Amino acid sequence: MKVLFIGNSHTYMNDMPELARQMIENITGEKCDAVMLAYSGRPLKWHVEEEYFSVRFNILHGGYDYCVIQEQAHPMTAMSDTEKFAGRIIKLCRQINTIPVIFETWAEKAIPANQAEMNRRYRKIAGEQGALLAPVGEAWTKIRDALGDDSDPDLYYRDGEHASAVGDYVTAMVIAKTITGKLPDKNFTKAFDFTTPDDNWIPVKENVEDETLYLSEKVIDIIRDSVDA
Repeated sequence: MKVLFIGNSHTYMNDMPELARQMIENITGEKCDAVMLAYSGRPLKWHVEEEYFSVRFNILHGGYDYCVIQEQAHPMTAMSDTEKFAGRIIKLCRQINTIPVIFETWAEKAIPANQAEMNRRYRKIAGEQGALLAPVGEAWTKIRDALGDDSDPDLYYRDGEHASAVGDYVTAMVIAKTITGKLPDKNFTKAFDFTTPDDNWIPVKENVEDETLYLSEKVIDIIRDSVDA
């Protein structure tokens, strides 16, 4: 299997595509490759209008089974832009039978009311354009409710917008389940945190061994129950 991820920092944070790849391999027992086109703060409009040739080449010639499509989330772009440019990417996917997957993001920690609109938008696009939906934001809502408002661990990075290691574990699991229909083994407790303890985004941790951590059984159970609901 081969999966292309298109998005921005909500995709690349904590090496999420690599974690999703490992989960897919754990589920299927088969090799999975992941490739990422993700750039900070970029909406799908930028991918299609400014970096179109990279997107076009990768989709048409990369031999991907799935393409995970993530729109700018904070702030949300105009719905018309998301429909238009997600549609352009989906149209490319259709030419070579790559299955498009809409990555439904999560609302800012301080503005949880935005989640309902995100859910509406992405479900509408996936339904109308015949794409799979990875309901990441909806899973986040369930897990935050189960953990409580002052949860430790938190799904959010310290800026209240990006994902923590736990948040990206949830994201990777939802994407893996959307693609395969299953969850990884319960003993798959590995997560990644490539951030450093300060507020500097660059540099991040360079060695995978330094970013690897393991979630508790209690947290894993809550995540699995919510994602599999």
